[in-house]
Amino acid sequence: MKKTLVCAALVAAGIATSVAQNVYSLNVVGYYNITIPANQLVMIANQLNTTNNTIASLLPNGPAGATLYKYSGGYTAYVFDDLDNAWTPDGNATLNPGEGAFFRSPNATTLTFVGEVMQGSLTNTTPINVQVMRSSMVPQAGGITSVLGLPGEGGDTVYKYAGGYTAYVFDDLDLAWTPSEPSFNVGEAFFLKKAPTSTQALWVRNFTVN
Repeated sequence: MKKTLVCAALVAAGIATSVAQNVYSLNVVGYYNITIPANQLVMIANQLNTTNNTIASLLPNGPAGATLYKYSGGYTAYVFDDLDNAWTPDGNATLNPGEGAFFRSPNATTLTFVGEVMQGSLTNTTPINVQVMRSSMVPQAGGITSVLGLPGEGGDTVYKYAGGYTAYVFDDLDLAWTPSEPSFNVGEAFFLKKAPTSTQALWVRNFTVN
């Protein structure tokens, strides 16, 4: 699964500044691509902000028969109808920055996300003792804590999907993820379940392009 990001240059002058792996920007408008193999589930994420962050606006062109599965205690499936050129049953369902979903297409395709790279103090909700699908709110690759800034507490568990799940648990004695710190690509989501004893229900980080 290949993922890349390039930010568009929309200012009169300046030199491109590297802000993260595969992220280059002269301003805060960008895009990234996610390659989807045929008939395989891929955990994707929206990491750019648009005017409404609806599925219809984020992914307006299918492909035909593609299905997006959004999780909230259970899955809701949205299927792209190429005859109506619309997502059913509801293209107005949202996928906000920092949220993820499973995506499956009957044919290999490339998804392109376009929008604003969010900056400043960013807050993603991480409810305690509830499994949620999350990602970085900005298009940045790296270690979940060392780079992406998710605070870990004893017993917190992250599940990374690549045809099957790998679990990573935060050890409060060693203050480290075991068996190792999970890393994620641009546009990649994961499942997170904060331990019942966790105290931090928010993932807060400060991010600037320059």
